[in-house]
Formats: sequence, structure tokens, C-alpha cells
Amino acid sequence: MDRPYIFCQMEMSLDGKISGPYMSIDDGSDGWFYREAFTEEGHYPNQGWLSGRKTTEENFTNYLKPDLHHGVKVPDGDFLTNNQADKYYISIDTHGLLGWQHNYVDYGDTHALVIELLTEETSTEYKDFLRRMDIPYIIAGSTHLDAPLAMKKLKELFGLNRVMLGGGGILNWSFIKQGLCDELSLFISPAADGSPDSPSLFQAVPGLSDTKPVSFTLESMNRRNSTIWLRYKVNH
Repeated sequence: MDRPYIFCQMEMSLDGKISGPYMSIDDGSDGWFYREAFTEEGHYPNQGWLSGRKTTEENFTNYLKPDLHHGVKVPDGDFLTNNQADKYYISIDTHGLLGWQHNYVDYGDTHALVIELLTEETSTEYKDFLRRMDIPYIIAGSTHLDAPLAMKKLKELFGLNRVMLGGGGILNWSFIKQGLCDELSLFISPAADGSPDSPSLFQAVPGLSDTKPVSFTLESMNRRNSTIWLRYKVNH
């Protein structure tokens, strides 16, 4: 396979939401979600995890704006640094909006270096910003992200063989529809809030993905207190 093995791991409420007020309830799982994907003892010891811009803004950059210098020039193509890490945080940011303050993120006990996925339309000013922050980036696609190319480059340039997909519903569904997601790891929290505005696990967007159904095959089911962990293979 010319790309990493990709599994989508998400926590979901009983009413199908992946964020919202329900997350304030202690589900009694005691860090189960984190351990299975982010520790060597877990089921999915991976080399990196992938999210979209909105998820990154909410969790890491806190909606800060990048420090752009105008009138700059940068070389064409991808930008690699000499930094190497056991773990990478990969962010899709095709419009160049994330205001990084560091070239790394900390999540629990996990320290990860940042990789940005851009397109040819991402501004020169933003590429210069990433270079000044010592953040490597990959160019994939002209106006929209060429996800298959981006995943291929992650394997070729960074040696990533297993990556967790932890995006919003739009990103998750687009990867499944493109045949880029091999497995779904779903933690169902014993809580709900009925919010009409919270994002769901999968969401189609016209022009990006369609609503043609996809089936899954159940691989395993585990329970801890009232939290359920389901593992599915994606039937491509």
C-alpha cells in the first residue's frame, strides 16, 4: 500500500454527536479512548493523527491568526525540516489560517511535531510563516486537497505507516468516500444532549462527497462500565 493504514477513531454520544455539552459528563471509561490510540500498550500505536482546520483551531491554536510578512518569496514545492519525531500531528489547512505559536502540540502525555497539508493556492505569505515556525508542509492539489497524494507523501517523506483520522464529520466522510479509511474505531459515550447544532460522526458536502451508503463489518465489541468500544472494517 502506497499510503499509511488509516483508522478513524472518534467518541460519539448516543445521539450521534462528536462534540457538544454531552462531553462534560464523566463516562467512567477512565481515559480508554486515549490509551487505545496514543500509548504503546493500546490497540493502535500510531505515528501520527490527522485533523482538519476547525478541529485544530478548537484544540490547539485557539483561533489565533498567523504572523504574515508580505512581499516574501519561498521556493516551490514541499518544505521539510531536520526535525524528526516519534509522533506527528497532521493538519489540513489549505487556506493558510492557523496561527501556530509552536511547531508542536501536546495532547495528554503525547508530544507531536506539526505537519501542514496545503494546496498550490495556499499563499506564499503563509508558507513563509510555516518556514519561520520550522513547520514542514506538503503541497497536494491545486485548489482543493488531493488527499490520496497527501497520504502518499506522508508515507514517502515521513515514513508514516499508521495514521489516526480524527477530524470532523466532513473530513471523516470524505476520507471514507475516497477509500482512504480502512477502519473505524468508535467509542460510544453513555450520554446525549439533543443539540441540533453539534456535528455528527459523518457528514456529506455537495461537491466534496455524496450520500451513497457505505457498509461496515464489525470486528470487535468491548465494554467498560457504560461505554462501548466498537471496531469496524470499512467495506470499500
